Amino acid sequence: MKSRVKFFDTTLRDGEQAPGCSMSLQEKIEVAHRLELLRVDVIEAGFAASSPGDFRSVAAVAERIKDCEVASLARCSKDDIDASYEALRKAVSPRIHVFIATSPIHMEHKLKLTPDRVLETVSEMVRYAKKRCPQIEFSAEDAMRSDPDFLAEVVRIAIASGADVINIPDTVGYSTPHEMRTAIERLRAAVPECEGIDISVHCHNDLGMATANTLAGILGGATQAECTINGLGERAGNAPLEEVAMAIRTRPDLYPVETVIDTTQIFMASKVVYGIIGRTVPINKPIIGTNAFAHEAGIHQHGVLANRSTYEIMTPQSIGIPDKQMVLGKHSGRHAFEERLRELGFTLGKEDFESCFARFKELCDKKKDVTDKDIEALVRNRFPEESGQYRLRNFSVHASNSEAATAVISLDIDGTQHEEVALGNGPVDAAYRAVDKIISPPEYGFEDYVIQSVSEGKDTMGEVMTTLKYADRLFVGRGLSTDVIEASILAYIHAQNKLMAYYNQTKEDRIWQ
Repeated sequence: MKSRVKFFDTTLRDGEQAPGCSMSLQEKIEVAHRLELLRVDVIEAGFAASSPGDFRSVAAVAERIKDCEVASLARCSKDDIDASYEALRKAVSPRIHVFIATSPIHMEHKLKLTPDRVLETVSEMVRYAKKRCPQIEFSAEDAMRSDPDFLAEVVRIAIASGADVINIPDTVGYSTPHEMRTAIERLRAAVPECEGIDISVHCHNDLGMATANTLAGILGGATQAECTINGLGERAGNAPLEEVAMAIRTRPDLYPVETVIDTTQIFMASKVVYGIIGRTVPINKPIIGTNAFAHEAGIHQHGVLANRSTYEIMTPQSIGIPDKQMVLGKHSGRHAFEERLRELGFTLGKEDFESCFARFKELCDKKKDVTDKDIEALVRNRFPEESGQYRLRNFSVHASNSEAATAVISLDIDGTQHEEVALGNGPVDAAYRAVDKIISPPEYGFEDYVIQSVSEGKDTMGEVMTTLKYADRLFVGRGLSTDVIEASILAYIHAQNKLMAYYNQTKEDRIWQ
């Protein structure tokens, strides 16, 4: 029988820690539901003790997810473990994920603890966590730069203290596939207590080997792979779930293991995550990039036309790319729209569906044909206009090449209309200055502005993403409209809603503390 490999997804924790990848509570819930559809075994919802905001997001995901385990990260301290326990109270299947560094460089310079003290802490804190939660994962941070004999002793103590899962992270992306496989094989041989315990690998991509290292760990006997959607994560990121899952599916001759991952959900999960963080998919991204199934060279086209397997080792349908493009129009009704949403992998609640359908009908008045890409964009951007303290009521801009642009912006703030006018170097700059006059945000940095077409044709919608920086955090806003000025204003208001929510919440947290 094939052995089972579990998938532990940390997009909402390690992925969200990456600069520019922060998500709102609603967006985290959206990603969590995507992961549930993908059928990952464990969702790491966050680091509950790191901030009140993270605590709330872990609790919200734990309450809503029913078909996956939900985990919270915790340092080896009672306060962290207690915070994780409280945040996970409503989870159907909770897991506390405790960690401590075990490499000489981390123990000496970061923890300032002796190896003996680290061993004592592992024993004490894993036992404490086990009393709070039935499922405990223990991670030896920077395991791949740890002394193998010391690592084996740490693992032995963690298991004796109640750990159900042992994670061996390549925290700084330092390892190679041969080293990773050898490390897992050596650990299993040195610690017989590993029998019946899930051994996990968590690989970073600093040297571009996260996927290879994860797969090597599986060959060495690891039974859990820790990944993120699109490889998001600190520095160069983590092992991309889509790459690891499709490598296992495509090469059963090399990886005789099974998973419960529904690979047909990969494409949509990837698009949702990229959309939320305001990034576009690199065209050459393995598995989900635009060019992954594109063939331009004549010899390649001839081969694919004769037999797709000549140049395609997997099918677009295997990762959930729709095998047909349906065009809807102004005469399309609710049923056709709902059916197409279902075919595209979207399941919306009644309120979300009605909102998207109303925007779809508005779009039909502006565009002759509405494509799948348009529909995906509508669903992906359904939160920005409808959430947050500030909402756009109307705008007016005037621009020419001979004088400064002028913008008049009217916003709704808690049901009250506020209007300001401003000059700027172009209509977008003028509009943003007018918004700032109304909101009066704290001092921030304007990091990025990206505009792209959603589909083909001159009447396509423009999708705008703006990135603002405040207090070393990045806030990405999205806007969508057939009018790129309107899309730009919506994106900016969305980003400011996130920034101001964070600013107000941290102010409240400081007062509370």
